[in-house]
Parts: sequence; structure tokens; C-alpha cells
Amino acid sequence: MAAEGGQPAPKSEAPEKKDQAAQADQKKADQKKASKDQPKAGAAAEPAGEKKLSGAELKKKAKEEKAARRAAAKTTQPQPPAGAPAQSDAKSGSKPKPKQDGPGQAAAQHGKIPAPRSAAPVTAAPKEVKPSIPDYFSHLAMAKGVNITHADKDVHPAVLVLGQQMSTMAISDSTTRLEATLLAFKKVIDSYTTPHGTTLSRHFTSHVLNPQIVYLTACRPMCFSMGNAIRWLKLQISKIDIDMADSDAKKLLCEAIDSFIHERITLADLVIVNTAADMIDEDDVILTYAHHHLVERALLKAKANGKHFKVILVDDPFERVGLGHVKKLTAAGIPVIYSPDFGALRTNLQESTTVLVAAEALFSNGAMYARAGTCDVATAAFDLGMRVTSLCETINFTERVSIDSLTYNEIDPERNTDEEFRLLFDTTRDKYISAVVTELGICSAKSVPAILRKLEEL
Repeated sequence: MAAEGGQPAPKSEAPEKKDQAAQADQKKADQKKASKDQPKAGAAAEPAGEKKLSGAELKKKAKEEKAARRAAAKTTQPQPPAGAPAQSDAKSGSKPKPKQDGPGQAAAQHGKIPAPRSAAPVTAAPKEVKPSIPDYFSHLAMAKGVNITHADKDVHPAVLVLGQQMSTMAISDSTTRLEATLLAFKKVIDSYTTPHGTTLSRHFTSHVLNPQIVYLTACRPMCFSMGNAIRWLKLQISKIDIDMADSDAKKLLCEAIDSFIHERITLADLVIVNTAADMIDEDDVILTYAHHHLVERALLKAKANGKHFKVILVDDPFERVGLGHVKKLTAAGIPVIYSPDFGALRTNLQESTTVLVAAEALFSNGAMYARAGTCDVATAAFDLGMRVTSLCETINFTERVSIDSLTYNEIDPERNTDEEFRLLFDTTRDKYISAVVTELGICSAKSVPAILRKLEEL
């Protein structure tokens, strides 16, 4: 009985030990799972004291906290402007550094100059803001400086210098610009060498001459005499025999340019000056406007011929170019009355016997293209019944037609703002012009088409 009663005890202990072992295994599994989830809840677990973190876990936690602080600092800082280089501190692991000051900000901190608004590095100087021109004047051109470095590589150095002189108005009147242009083209021709496989007459105009013209036009719009001379020069180039040697062809062109300057400019000016001087009578009172080399030479020639007369000079109120003119006339012994503007124009006209002006060009309909203000003088003289004589070379005649001052003109680059701007020239109708003196003689303004046809036959 005792043996039977003691045997069930071992049998009952076995299931109990199995249960304990299963519970231990379950507890180990739970601990293992908790250890895997510990990094996700590290921040919350440690304060509660549930489990002490290992060294690796503490290091990982510190990195996460540092990343969180960095992200929070970035959100509080202002965003850099578009195009500014982004700064990253991910590799260094340090706190975000403030943007470094540029030269402008460093000087501003010392009170030298104001700091720039943006911390972005300055890569280039700000572009110059040009005054806006109303749309209805947008067709008018204006002389402007062209950076030599932006010019075509084929532009000759002599042409580069000429373009800069034109853009700064160092060479202003049409005849002087024409002569300087032809002399520069002579240097271009002298330095030209025809490439292998082509000829001068077929290669020079398109590949060499045209880049020079484009550059000069970019510096300042071509005057009418320059356009006439360039068309003439291209015609001479096209006439060169393709079998002619380059040296002979270049010599022929240079001689043609010299003859053109001598006949159409030098001799033409001489004839016009002599004719205008002969038209001046004894004791005349001649009113002229501003300054033109033809008028100045005509007055000096008349004085050299022994005539006694007086000059009233009404100057350009914007440029005062007549001051030098007055000095030359006075030095030659010619009495001069100087008027700085149009305030006393009608009074001065009433004291005068004739008006002598010069033109920059004459249109086919007889209109005169001249310095701004010439039209005011001519119309006021016409109202008083006075004679208005214009001096002009035939190289300045054009087949174009104009009835106002806005079809063809230039904007004064020195007097151009957002509020106002000034035009360099004006147009005078043919009815206000009594006579035109050219190298071909004295004619009326309406004779321009006939003279143009005669020049084409020569």
C-alpha cells in the first residue's frame, strides 16, 4: 500500500517540470523579442527604468537625438535664395554653421558699405538698366558703345577703333564719318589674303567686308552717305576679274577709294565752299545755326575774298557747338553776334539778310535732314520771307522719302531718360528751302531725283 501510494508523486512531477520549462522558454522568447523592439522605444523605456541600455544602444540613441536637433535647427533658419550653394554637415556631424560673410558683409560690419541683402556670392556686376523708349519710337536707333571683346573675330583693328569713335560721337558729321570709314576699309583690303580655292570678288564682300559693316552699324547707325559709299564699294568689288592677281586687285580697289574720296568729298567740299562764298554779298548779315564745317569754311573763304559782312550765330541749346565756331570767325576778323538758344530767334532773323545752313542729307522728295533745330530756323525765316540756303554734297543725297522727323532719326545717347529723350536730327520740308548748293551747282531741293539719275550715269 505504501509502495502504491508513493508512486504517483513522480508521475505528477513530470508534467509540472515540463510546464516550468515551457514557461522558461516562453520568457526567453519574450525577452528576445523585447530586445529587438528596444531601439524603437529606447527613449520611452529608459525613463521608466524597465531595462538598462547597452553601450551600442546608447551610442545609436545619441546619434538619433543629434539628427533630430539638426533637423529642428534647419527648420528654424531662413531658406537660402535660389541658386545659393547648399551646405551639408552630414559628414562632419557638427551643428549647422551659419553662412560665411562675403566681402560686402565683412566691410559692412566695419561700417564701410551697406551689407547686401542676400548672402549668395556675387558672380557678376549688375546689368545697367537702360532707359525705356516708348513703343512708337522703338524704330529709332541710338549710338551705343560695343565692347571690343564682343565684336566678330574678323573685324579689323582699324575698324574697331573707328567704331568706338563713332559710338562716343568723337566723329559726328556724316562726311567725316564717311571718309574715316573708307580709309579704314582701305586698311582691311591691304591686310586681306584670298583663301585657297576662292577669289577676292567672291569671298571678300561676304566674309570680310560685311563683318566690318555689321560692327560699325552696331556702334552707331550708318548715315546716308556711308550707305551710298558702301554700295559703290561692293559694286567695284564685284567688277574685279576673277583671274586678276590679288595684289593687282587690292591696288585697284585702294586707288578707287582714293579717287572716290578726292572727287566726292575733297573736291566737292571745295566747290561748295567757293560757290557759297560767292553768294555772300557785301554788308550782308548772315544768320547760321550751330556749327558745320561747310558753313564755317564758306564764311572764312568770303572773308578771305575781301568781303565785309556780319554773322549772327544761333547755337544749339543742348550742345553749344557754336562756341568754337565763334572763336574761329572772330579770329578771322568777322563780327559775330552769339545767341545761345532760340529765345531771340525772330529778332535775330529780322536783323539778318540771309540764312545759311548745312544738311546731313537730302531726301528724294526734297526734304532736308539736318541737326535738330534747323527746321525751327528755316520755318521762322520762311515766315519772314527770308532766303534759306542749304549746303550739301551729292554723296549725302538719298532716294528715300521722308515728310517728318520720326521716319529716320537717331536718339541722343547723352540725353535719354525714362521721362524724356532728345532726337539728334530733324526734317525740313522742301518749301522752306530756297536753294541747295552742291558740287554740281546751285539747284532747288526738288532737283534731288534728277541729280541722282545723273550720278548713276557717271
